[in-house]
Amino acid sequence: MDKFRKGFPVLEQYTYLNTAASGLLPEKVWEFRQDHDLDFLIKAGVLKEKMGELLTEVRESVGSFFNCPANQVALVPNFSFGFNTLLEGLEKPQKALLLKQDYPSINWAVESRNFEVSYAEIDENLEQNIAEAFKKEQPDFFAFSIVQYLNGIKLSIDFFKELKENYPDTIFIADGTQYCGTEEFDFEASGLDVLICSSYKWLNAGYGNGFMLFNESIQGKVSPKALGFGSLQGKYKEREGNFIGKFEPGHLDTLNFGSLKVALELLKTMGLKEIENQLQKLLEKSKAAFEELGLLEEAVIKREQHSSIFNIKGDEKLYNSLRSQNIITSRRGDGIRISFHYFNTEKEVDFLIKQLKKFAG
Repeated sequence: MDKFRKGFPVLEQYTYLNTAASGLLPEKVWEFRQDHDLDFLIKAGVLKEKMGELLTEVRESVGSFFNCPANQVALVPNFSFGFNTLLEGLEKPQKALLLKQDYPSINWAVESRNFEVSYAEIDENLEQNIAEAFKKEQPDFFAFSIVQYLNGIKLSIDFFKELKENYPDTIFIADGTQYCGTEEFDFEASGLDVLICSSYKWLNAGYGNGFMLFNESIQGKVSPKALGFGSLQGKYKEREGNFIGKFEPGHLDTLNFGSLKVALELLKTMGLKEIENQLQKLLEKSKAAFEELGLLEEAVIKREQHSSIFNIKGDEKLYNSLRSQNIITSRRGDGIRISFHYFNTEKEVDFLIKQLKKFAG
């Protein structure tokens, strides 16, 4: 759809299939950033007086977008900052469950601390593997990506909601970085205790901004240790010892977090249901073509649900061949990762498939 592509000049030069690595910056976000820095240039301290108001608006926008009360939303610069701060607030040792070969920023952060760690395999039986690991290990917390960065395997939202009902004492910590912005998501109804997301990918908000969503019950289970003057500054953080303030110890960047607010407004204008439908069309078309060409691993082929991220069989020669046609992808693992967002089209899928067939000879 033309309305999906409007405001992304880079699409005039490239077939951009690389949102899983870096989302595009929309013109509307860029315009906000230009205006913000001009105000900073000529107003300086006067702009600072309005920082609290803007950050409150950002927090409320995030809460509204994902259905989470604003006083349970923390603004963080990225996933890793938020996740490590959360882990430092957990009593140790604890039993942790991870997914084998999940995103390094999850697994490395847990493995580097004094936790007793077990793993579930990522394959076509992912949900079953997790359920069996829960039954065997009874973990204190489960940290995982909703969508796998390597191959796009996507966990069922209904599955971990049901799992939480069966294991209410386990803390569920989800990375939404490869998920948020691809479909409608209701945090309050999800069963998650914590969702953490960097916003530079599918939310198209640029770098330096992210957020954490908390279930109210988590506050008695985690004791964050970070604290600073910023912990008590602004609406929702006035009370000493408040929970979200311990994830925001210093000054927050109004340029970057303001960019997040504008990006969320743009997605709302597009319509999450329309975005979800567009991605479903693209993933179904591309998955069928990749499968026909023998480019997908069995674990992906056999699953009913999938994201719009794929890792196809291919080496550096294929990667460079695609790049020579201005098709932007990533090398990940043993293959080439391809990711479609709402601004991509079925014509671009056809063009990609044509190039893959041409390369295969």
